[in-house]
Amino acid sequence: MSMLPESSGLLPYWLLVVVGFSVLNTVQCYKSAQFARRTFNGPTAAAEVTPFAGRLFGSWSFISALVRLYATYHINDRHLYFLALSTYCIVLTHFAGELLVYGTLKVGKGLAPPLFVATTSVVWMITQWSFYVD
Repeated sequence: MSMLPESSGLLPYWLLVVVGFSVLNTVQCYKSAQFARRTFNGPTAAAEVTPFAGRLFGSWSFISALVRLYATYHINDRHLYFLALSTYCIVLTHFAGELLVYGTLKVGKGLAPPLFVATTSVVWMITQWSFYVD
């Protein structure tokens, strides 16, 4: 297997970049809850973003990265494509709940990067479904 995705189009490269950032996010979350606190910085976050919660967030990021990594190299497999797309939909749902229901997020620079990546990925993957999936 080549180090870079062999499929045409830019989506596999986007997914690979996101995988890289997700792995870095995982490492940061395991080292300290401080990174998770930059994202989860709403009014109720101080009590809820513990070192355990940070590591759990890091674990979720790593699991998502593995799913997306497999999808990157098998972008034409409808099941892997759907699973990767689902990880972004779950992230958006999670962030919406944390922002609107639980109060652990607030609109700002901590929320902007993951919201941008998840929204861009969902829109891109939905609009390109027929290009990549047989």
